[in-house]
Amino acid sequence: MLKRFSISLEKNLLDSFDQYIQAQSYNNRSEAIRDLIRKALVKQAWLGDSNVMGVITLVYDHHQHQLQEKVTEVQHDHHHQIVSTTHVHMDHHNCLEVIIVRGNAKEVQELSDKLIALRGVRDGNLAMSSTGVGLH
Repeated sequence: MLKRFSISLEKNLLDSFDQYIQAQSYNNRSEAIRDLIRKALVKQAWLGDSNVMGVITLVYDHHQHQLQEKVTEVQHDHHHQIVSTTHVHMDHHNCLEVIIVRGNAKEVQELSDKLIALRGVRDGNLAMSSTGVGLH
C-alpha cells in the first residue's frame, strides 16, 4: 500500500533533483525518492553487517604470474560466500571475472578486498545490495 507524504525543498535543490530525475530517466519524483530511500537503507544494512548479496568484478592480466591460481585459491577459501562465477576473455591479455556473492556484509567486503588487492588485478569493484528484507 502506498502512503503519501510531502516534503519542502529549496528551489535550487529541487531544480537539481529534477535534473537528476531526467538524467536517470525516472518517470516521476516518487520513483526517484523511493530508489534513494532504498539505497540509503541498503547502505545502512551494509554498514550494520546484515546479510547481503553482491557482485565482485575483477579485470586482470591473465599473464600475471600465478594470478589465476591465487584468484581461485581465495575463492575456494570463501566458497561458502560464492554463489556463482563467470570468466570472460576480454582480449589476448585481459580477463573479466564476475563473482556473485552472498553472506554477511563484513565477510563479503573482506573477500572483495582480498581479490581486488591481488597483484595483477587492474580493476575491481564490489556492488553490494541488501537481500531486500523490509525494502519493498
